[in-house]
Amino acid sequence: MNLHGAATWALRGLDPEDAHGWALRGLRLGLGPVGGGDDPILATTVAGLSLPNPVGLAPGFDKDAQVFGPMLRTGFGFVECGTVTPLPQAGNPRPRLFRLSEDRAVINRMGFNNRGLEAFAGRLAARGPGIIGANIGANKDSQDRIGDYVTGLTRLWGLASYFTINISSPNTPGLRALQTKAALEELLGRLAAARDALPAACRVPMFLKVAPDLDAGEVETMVETCLAQGLAGIIVSNTTVSRPTLASRFAGEAGGLSGAPLTDLSTRVLGEFAQASAGRLALIGVGGIGSGADAYAKIRAGACAVQLYSALVFEGPGLVGRIKHDLAQRLRADGFASVDAAVGAH
Repeated sequence: MNLHGAATWALRGLDPEDAHGWALRGLRLGLGPVGGGDDPILATTVAGLSLPNPVGLAPGFDKDAQVFGPMLRTGFGFVECGTVTPLPQAGNPRPRLFRLSEDRAVINRMGFNNRGLEAFAGRLAARGPGIIGANIGANKDSQDRIGDYVTGLTRLWGLASYFTINISSPNTPGLRALQTKAALEELLGRLAAARDALPAACRVPMFLKVAPDLDAGEVETMVETCLAQGLAGIIVSNTTVSRPTLASRFAGEAGGLSGAPLTDLSTRVLGEFAQASAGRLALIGVGGIGSGADAYAKIRAGACAVQLYSALVFEGPGLVGRIKHDLAQRLRADGFASVDAAVGAH
């Protein structure tokens, strides 16, 4: 067992949220692994963003934009920070993060705990090269939740490589109601108006992050609304409130389920978005990715790139290198010369 593998094993013996805190401290001290160069076959472009590889770090790991540099050095092709809200908030009471080891899954009800927009912006302002996304949300007690998204977009304009509009967390009461047609049209309309009033030289892609718990009609509505308001793409998906059969004693905990049990559901919904968008939107696949095979399945289902987080809890930071190596092998074995060539091949 190498040093980073030993550290991962030791952290798994701690409370999950405490373990995450120690992992962040180690990364800030420069103790994270450094990945090698990327296979050229993995280089790709998503919504105008040039990525060295299509494997990204999902939000939730780096809520406050503290360790995006070390995570890029680990080997991720891009890192998404957040979710950040205009004002700092503590989130839900602990315990609120549960490791379902038997199921290779995680349940969380964090509740957008973060240090607020100003601290987040300050760190992004000092960033170096690499693709860093900002995942923006609304404060739990906000009187104008749509206004919170506009505030986030405006404050971080010119600092992030792209923006993700997170309306799909199940842990802020009422947030998913923004996925309904009228609310979504108002939200994206106000964001589009704010975007168009900001300096055009700093314009970057905007993505909508959606839940996996949708029906076909909702998928179609989201696609058409995103297209109408000039969004670049959709990230499919957030955690699920559904509960497949689980072995862990934590299976009954409230919150969003992520990890291996989400793989099939998130990939199926991704395929529905791919069919509805018909190449008009860039799709990023998230949910249950723990191997190169999982990443490849998302790409073949229609994803231009993928993101992961929960699998790191069980596999450690070396996982990203293994996924990239396996993905490159699978692309070549099937005769694809690039990631883009395999998108939607399923």
